[in-house]
Amino acid sequence: MTALQNKIDFAALFTVDHANPNGDPLAGNRPREDYDGYGEVTDVCIKRKLRNRLCDLGENVFVISQENATDGFSSLRERADASEALQKARKEKDRASYIAAACEEWIDVRSFGQLFAFSGESKKDGKGVSIGIRGPVSIHSAFSMDPIAIDDIQITKSVNSESASDELADKKSSDTMGMKYRVPFGLYLIKGSINCQLAEKTGFSEEDAEKIKQALVTLFENDASSARPEGSMEMRRVYWWRHNCKAGQYSTAAVHRSLKVTHAPGVEEPKRFEDYRIEVIELAGLETEEIDPTA
Repeated sequence: MTALQNKIDFAALFTVDHANPNGDPLAGNRPREDYDGYGEVTDVCIKRKLRNRLCDLGENVFVISQENATDGFSSLRERADASEALQKARKEKDRASYIAAACEEWIDVRSFGQLFAFSGESKKDGKGVSIGIRGPVSIHSAFSMDPIAIDDIQITKSVNSESASDELADKKSSDTMGMKYRVPFGLYLIKGSINCQLAEKTGFSEEDAEKIKQALVTLFENDASSARPEGSMEMRRVYWWRHNCKAGQYSTAAVHRSLKVTHAPGVEEPKRFEDYRIEVIELAGLETEEIDPTA
């Protein structure tokens, strides 16, 4: 494994075509939007998709979704308890060894960090003991380039849920089942960064950075659902900036500002990716990689 020697910033543009990119459970699963009407996909949602892709790529992931879990464990506690290295560190109360073992075993722990919380392990007061790990990979919530429209679709049952009485046996119920929501079109921007100082503490390597990049490029593979039909979410561009030192010669904010997304000439209301104009301002000494996943 090669230690990470250069700070990395990245950004990704993806389109939504008649799909719900991230529903809000407190709003009836409507697509998330801010107070100005711009669509939002939370950082937690993005990390979940990255973890899923890392699983698909054969990596060992700690916070794994139920459908991807193949190790037989039903909780994070069970998964942590099954690690001999972690159990040994806990018994010896060696915090540093515990962190090192967890980071070595799971790529998402050494990438995004993790809070390991245990109950009833303090002899003094009986309260839980928590071990927090800060990961080097930080990701912003994604926001749309323009305010989004949201379509409301009422869906109803096509069969009876209950047995009908004799006189109604040949009739079907028309009870309302619920609502579905979708965004007709939206272009969303993800921003992120990888910190070398934190990478040193978790053992995050150059090889891990490449895996994160690969997961980002293929973010929506194996991610289809009724709210996100196959092909309705598409990664269009990924920008990967590598600095010439560990601290970085530019701030992350300055690097992200170098990516300019505007409407194409004559376009007032974009309805497709080609209706946008994308420009990357070159920063001296900064290695820039542009990836087109559709090419």
